[in-house]
Amino acid sequence: MFEENFVPLAPINFFQVGVDCLQHHAPLTNANFEKYLLPDTSMLCKEHHFADVALAWHPEGIEAFVYVKQAIHQVKYPDVSGGDSVELFFDTRDVKTSGFNTRFCHHFFFLPEAVEGQQAGEITRFRTEDKHELCNPNDLKVTAHTKPRGYTLSISIPQQCLQGYDPAQFDRLGFTYRINRASGSPQHFSVVSNEFQIEQQPSLWSTLKLIKA
Repeated sequence: MFEENFVPLAPINFFQVGVDCLQHHAPLTNANFEKYLLPDTSMLCKEHHFADVALAWHPEGIEAFVYVKQAIHQVKYPDVSGGDSVELFFDTRDVKTSGFNTRFCHHFFFLPEAVEGQQAGEITRFRTEDKHELCNPNDLKVTAHTKPRGYTLSISIPQQCLQGYDPAQFDRLGFTYRINRASGSPQHFSVVSNEFQIEQQPSLWSTLKLIKA
């Protein structure tokens, strides 16, 4: 009975992921994103790699670029994880001792196409009074471009959307992502959704070391 219900954990769960995040003062685009690419952890997550993710920081916020190498199939809102979408998770204090979201945790979504006028937003969920007001979606910037076999998203998250973001005092961030596709399984960075509640367990997120240019 036990063996029938047992699901082996992916290798990614047996160590803490830590990577460098380089400083960059302009939006990441198709022309400059390769220098800022995050490592491909798909083999450690036992997943198929179908998206490249680049990330950079500057004192005024975070820049990201996502290249999804599969065509858009279906975009959903508010059930963003049920369709083609990008979810980014940040903990501006990189707390590894909390089993739930603190006021420094953020869960953002970005869509390749607007649905009901929505293309980006914050959907962080809290279980305690230790929470922050969700950011104004109009402050999040996302530019989408459709390619013959996929799409790209150029993303800017300003400082006012990141409670506690202060690179001068805290030189690291907790981080992970989930790239969803309507036609198949998602791609993760450091936590796999079918093994853990990625939205509620920031202690399992990776650590980004903020490296100055």
